[in-house]
Amino acid sequence: MKTNQYVEDLQKKTSAELAQALVDAKKELFNLRFQNATNQLDNTARIKDVRKNIARIQTVITQKAKAAN
Repeated sequence: MKTNQYVEDLQKKTSAELAQALVDAKKELFNLRFQNATNQLDNTARIKDVRKNIARIQTVITQKAKAAN
């Protein structure tokens, strides 16, 4: 249920907000990978979650682009 709510929130956002969310998620992923490489990351499952969130954001962006055409 948590992911359904997240996707619904994404669908309510504008294109600019989605683009910013994508940038923020990619920055977070970079930081998590950096922490993992330096053995400072406690919760390695967070990397997987962020990757899936990036895919969700990109999916919503694509859906909005196709709906606009």
